Amino acid sequence: MVDNIPALGLSLGQMAKACFRRAEPAKPQAPRHERQVGEGAGSPIGHMSLGAPARGKLPYYLRMTMPTTPMPSRASQGSLACVGLGMTLGSHLTPLARSHIMQADVVFAGLSDGIVEMWLQRMHPDVRSLQSYYREGKSRFTTYQQWVELMMTEVRAGKRVCGVFYGHPGIFAWSPHKVIEIARAEGYAAHMEPGISAEDCLYADLGIDPGRFGCQHFEASQLLLFERRIDPTGYLVLWQVGLVGDRSLARFQTGPAYRQVLVDLLSKDYPLDHEVIVYRAATLPIQKPRIRRVALRDLPSIELTAEETVVLPPAQRLKPNLAMQARLAALDEQENAGVPA
Repeated sequence: MVDNIPALGLSLGQMAKACFRRAEPAKPQAPRHERQVGEGAGSPIGHMSLGAPARGKLPYYLRMTMPTTPMPSRASQGSLACVGLGMTLGSHLTPLARSHIMQADVVFAGLSDGIVEMWLQRMHPDVRSLQSYYREGKSRFTTYQQWVELMMTEVRAGKRVCGVFYGHPGIFAWSPHKVIEIARAEGYAAHMEPGISAEDCLYADLGIDPGRFGCQHFEASQLLLFERRIDPTGYLVLWQVGLVGDRSLARFQTGPAYRQVLVDLLSKDYPLDHEVIVYRAATLPIQKPRIRRVALRDLPSIELTAEETVVLPPAQRLKPNLAMQARLAALDEQENAGVPA
């Protein structure tokens, strides 16, 4: 059931008609998977780790994510909440996320669909879309920096700001993490409220339990640009394959030749006839998830959008680690003999 749509006085059909009537000339949209991968506010993918500023001698992964030490609180002078709207309109919105939206002075929206944005506008009188900051040929990282500055300008003006992003606001989303880091460093209260992500929907729609064989997740371009270790005995989930190989951060799609480079890399661990799943979560309650199954060799030749995710099921059986099993058996025997391990 769609959350609160009747109370807003607008059916899905009416929303769709209004959206199409009011539609402006199409603008380039962000690669959404999730960001549906893309999800949240988008991520400048693996390249971002190259430019992360050093903070002392911390490990690189902590330098990228460690919050800045906060200044004295400015709780009365503005606040920030970044919330996830979930993937499917209305039905994934949590009561706490709804509360953040309705209590805010201004709401910034980085959403996946014009209908979803219209629905949000029925919840709050001051919703400001972030989509217009995308431009073909413009670095997405520049766009995400602008989003951060827009939100911080209102926080510094003493307003309660809510950034609303589809899916989970912290998954494949640089801007929410960064704006929260800056807000806290300047002494403002800042919070991230999780949402249902494309990954969550993927597990449900494809019937995958990541705990059964294990599951690796990579942004597709990062898999090409860096030396990563693939484990073909578990699931491999590749995000933003429609953008694979884009080093400019300024394109919204790359062509078959780029996907062929990815297939060449994957063929070292998977046979070319290995079945891969191309998946896209539903964003409207009237939609169904899009699921296609193709051979790995055919991945370059199919139409693929940035919103779609590629899943490679296990290609090999799990191999028992006999040495570790023997060590654990010895510990079990020790405990059975009354000696704590």
